[in-house]
Amino acid sequence: MAGNQARAHFTLAGYHFNPDVITKHIGIQPTSVDASGAHSELSKPVLSSWELSTETVTGDIDVYKLTDDLIKKIEPAKDKILEICKSHNLSPRIDLVLVLSVDKTESVPDVGFGARTIRFLADIGAFINVDYQLSERI
Repeated sequence: MAGNQARAHFTLAGYHFNPDVITKHIGIQPTSVDASGAHSELSKPVLSSWELSTETVTGDIDVYKLTDDLIKKIEPAKDKILEICKSHNLSPRIDLVLVLSVDKTESVPDVGFGARTIRFLADIGAFINVDYQLSERI
């Protein structure tokens, strides 16, 4: 059976913006972008997104360290993130994706966030989303 897996990502999402503008403004290369909204009509809003993700980790998962490492990468650009969120009406968030093993012998990782992560997210007005999935259907 598959073991536990986790990945965290910081996302800026909004309507009618080009993610390349975000990259240029904050000076951090994203791991993925979706520019769907950059070319949509104003009458049919479509979301665009800019995302910086950790690698997927397996085995003994430390959510606190995973999210703290991600925050350390974007923290130096905090003021620029605030500026671009305001100028482009973007919604910042951190997502934690956990794929949990159905193996009863596998431990379940603790889910929580350290003070640094919480402080940073509060400072930029971000929200947190935790997505739980099972490694296989029962």
